Amino acid sequence: MEVTKAKEIKSAPEVKQEVISLINYLCSGLHEREEVVKLSLLAAIAGESIFLLGPPGVGKSLIARRLKNAFAGGKSFEYLMTKFSTPDEVFGPVSIKKLKDEDLFERKTDNYLPGAQVVFLDEIWKSSSAIQNALLTVVNEKVYRNGEQEVKVAMNALITASNELPPNAEGFGPLWDRLLIRYELDNIKDAQRFFEMITSTEDVYEDPVPSEHKLNLATLKEWQMLIPQVEVPVEVLHSLQMIRKRIDQWNAANDGEALLIHDRRWKKIIHLLRTSAFLNGRSRVDLMDAFLMLHCLWNQPHQQLKLREIIASTIRDHGYSIALPMADLQREVKSFEQEVREETTVVRKSTVKGLKPIKDEYYELKKIDSQFEGKYIKVNHFNKLSKSEVEVVNFYDENYSLVNRLNAKKSADEFAITVTYNSQETSYPLETQEIEKEERIQRKPHELMVHHWNERYAAIVDEMHAAQEKLRGDDDGKWLEDLQTNIFIDTRLAPLVKANHEEVSAQLKGLLLRMEKARFQYEEQA
Repeated sequence: MEVTKAKEIKSAPEVKQEVISLINYLCSGLHEREEVVKLSLLAAIAGESIFLLGPPGVGKSLIARRLKNAFAGGKSFEYLMTKFSTPDEVFGPVSIKKLKDEDLFERKTDNYLPGAQVVFLDEIWKSSSAIQNALLTVVNEKVYRNGEQEVKVAMNALITASNELPPNAEGFGPLWDRLLIRYELDNIKDAQRFFEMITSTEDVYEDPVPSEHKLNLATLKEWQMLIPQVEVPVEVLHSLQMIRKRIDQWNAANDGEALLIHDRRWKKIIHLLRTSAFLNGRSRVDLMDAFLMLHCLWNQPHQQLKLREIIASTIRDHGYSIALPMADLQREVKSFEQEVREETTVVRKSTVKGLKPIKDEYYELKKIDSQFEGKYIKVNHFNKLSKSEVEVVNFYDENYSLVNRLNAKKSADEFAITVTYNSQETSYPLETQEIEKEERIQRKPHELMVHHWNERYAAIVDEMHAAQEKLRGDDDGKWLEDLQTNIFIDTRLAPLVKANHEEVSAQLKGLLLRMEKARFQYEEQA
């Protein structure tokens, strides 16, 4: 799979700091709304849409109005949908002059949705089919058909909101599918922040962003030209593919409502990840950005829990390991070790006499006479006996029940025990068996084989070093520090990314050590 590499973004640190400052202003006076403000700004800069789900009074319209303040020189449009809303109220009234003088059906769009940069449509699922159909091309292609001409809309950000999900039977599926980010808003949870909110006298609807910190249209266009150049590395692409596969598996095993995610949404997700990386001052996406998928994949709020599990476990367990040829390297090392072992050692088999354990737990005495009860002793107890010191030993019958405790020690004979009974010492042999024994004898390998191994060793080790370099990254691992400063992702998720990276790094070191041991083995015999 091809990935597009970015050219150097010289102002990357400045971009990140500019975005952080802007977010801080936008969040001023808000409580427990930082994440949704960040996601809304991310969606706006990416040219994508966001849907806010929540009951009345949780600040959905406030989020939209705050986002409007992020941009300089642009217009905004806000409208509360009802079942009686008409296209005139959203896209503009028909121009009577055009209709009368030129016989053209055109709308006056300047102060309506087609002429706005930030658009907020509240109670979106109350819109009519005529409004929905027009919105489809506006959302997906940024085009509005005004009479006989197609007009490029100025809209960067579309925020939609409702206190309910789209009704299944009313044809909202295409529009719902085009709303990339979905976010569930609720009342403030933290008691202290709740008290701060209800006692604050600050006007939260005032513009909190100084003019010098607003994004102008020229900057926004420049960023949107650079964002597609951000690299999407293989670990992100493979993780996305794994997440997609696991969602399909979950759908197949789940009797309830399936998670249906079409190709267009995956493509939009990649663009969103690129935007996140760019705004974080990076020229490539990383696995922290991939956590944004949680806000893009659910169709029902309860599905977020399963998605969080799938995304987190995929990144934790497979993030870098599926991007590197770890399975191939492990097979190569195992094959190399086996070849060296077979060529540098000769296995000689012989048969020797040894004790025969019963049920792996007991040895049996060959009792020629039956002076005392109990013909079995514990294997571990016999092994602890010495030939000089007498100890009390337990003896067991055929049912392995304890029937006697007598003084005993190992006999002078190798496979026998000396038991003291009625003040008389008697040596009893134990049951034995023939045991096959393997003896490995080192041998000198042929010099041609040594030459072959040296070449193979170098090739495998070079491949491992390449994997280590890829794992380290172009900035010598500095990107690992960036995991802790992602603007849009909770940095408490960073350990999941680091854990997989550290595990893969440790696996590579372990494989290199095994290669060194194998080389030492054949060089020592050469």
